[in-house]
Amino acid sequence: MSIGIRPSAKSNSLKKKKWGKYKIYTNVSFLTMVIPGAIWLFLFSYLPMPGILLAFKTYHFSMPPADFWIKNKFIYSFIKSPWAGLSNFEYLTIPTNISTTVMYIRNTIVYNLLFMVVGLVLSVALAVIIFEIKNRFWAKLYHSVLFLPFFISWIVVAYVVYALGNYNGIINSILSSHGIAPFEVYKVKAAWPVIFLLANIWKYTGNGSIIYLAVITSIDRELYEAAAMDGATKWKQFVHITLPQIMPVIVLLQILAVGRILGSDFDMFYTLPNGAAVVKNVTNTIDVFVYNMLRTGSPIGFPAAASVLQSIVGFILILVTNTIVRKTRPELALF
Repeated sequence: MSIGIRPSAKSNSLKKKKWGKYKIYTNVSFLTMVIPGAIWLFLFSYLPMPGILLAFKTYHFSMPPADFWIKNKFIYSFIKSPWAGLSNFEYLTIPTNISTTVMYIRNTIVYNLLFMVVGLVLSVALAVIIFEIKNRFWAKLYHSVLFLPFFISWIVVAYVVYALGNYNGIINSILSSHGIAPFEVYKVKAAWPVIFLLANIWKYTGNGSIIYLAVITSIDRELYEAAAMDGATKWKQFVHITLPQIMPVIVLLQILAVGRILGSDFDMFYTLPNGAAVVKNVTNTIDVFVYNMLRTGSPIGFPAAASVLQSIVGFILILVTNTIVRKTRPELALF
């Protein structure tokens, strides 16, 4: 009968400490890569969070006394402003404002649903197409060209839209040369859903395909070779091999997208219409509404309430969507 020697408690604790230091040392490069993103997240996501209280206050700008310990005017006014309860939220439901509020919510949700569906299909399709290109040089070149629009400012795109669609623009010049009556996109409401969709596809499809391409590249090529030997077409290979492999990523990104359904790409919706009042019913979203209230000198509690409502609804939608996924496909749930 052999007798085992049990390690002492001191040696166990020493091993735990060495294990922690070792893990940090071996992953120091990855931790260093996380630092810039963590700093950005802290500065722009967590640090402004106390501003949520503005939605529940009647903000009055006031100067701090000379002997007060806070010298910043905004922070002093933020602390001293009286509480307003839910009165700032009631502004959004006033009978004279309810139709406008519904219009902003409708535009935001409809455009986001359109972008989610079309963007998902095109991003996955582009990733599959790039993956299927055998020549890696051309594959990288095509993907780089399609990814480039992501870095172009919406201000530049707005000038392009103006040059193409104004009354004396390029499109109307071509139409006039063929005897067709000219039109101005800044006065045609039906044109803007198409313009926004095309602009969104042009700018974000290349960027959105990156993560799908990364997942597809990691799939074992032997699966495709075995399927091809069994006579599976490219479409069957996509349905039975590629799609199941990228489905967890698709579900994850769509859960997060649902959480942002009351948010919008402010730069696109604000700059492309160029302030055209005729088409504002189909171009204004909640983010544009918040900005316009801040610009026109409305009480700061009103846009703050609208922003808080966006965050609350988005958080609830993420929980609901994740619960539905967990009930149907537990392995694909976010948490």
